[in-house]
Amino acid sequence: MRIPSLEDGGPGLGLCSEAEVIELVERFYLRVRQDELLGAFFEARVRDWAAHHSLLVAFWSSLLRGTRRFHGAPVSCHLGIPGLTEAMFLRWLVLFRQTTAECGNEPMRREADDAALRMANHFWQRYQVKRICLGEPMPLPAE
Repeated sequence: MRIPSLEDGGPGLGLCSEAEVIELVERFYLRVRQDELLGAFFEARVRDWAAHHSLLVAFWSSLLRGTRRFHGAPVSCHLGIPGLTEAMFLRWLVLFRQTTAECGNEPMRREADDAALRMANHFWQRYQVKRICLGEPMPLPAE
């Protein structure tokens, strides 16, 4: 997944502050960790939450602010995880949208929700091809 840049007309520093990105990541992953479906799954795989948090902040800062701080291959990392389901991706999106709805920054909410849906669809479709092999990958429902 390619991170949009300012040259692409993507999000920029004026969309939100770094503090807003940090708050989004903190609130969202607190929800994820407490969630009945996702919590145990994440806890079993993330060994160092502080390091993971820093990586997630860099990722979302790159997506929402165009900072280019994130360097990694999130899709390939997730393709190796056994047991992901459509329900998990859909729950992840629900929790993400709940969190962005509380952020108080409507342009950031719209951009983050759009990016999360694109990302979840991209991950899920690639995961289906790589791990499940059900034929043509199906996108996640928009709502």
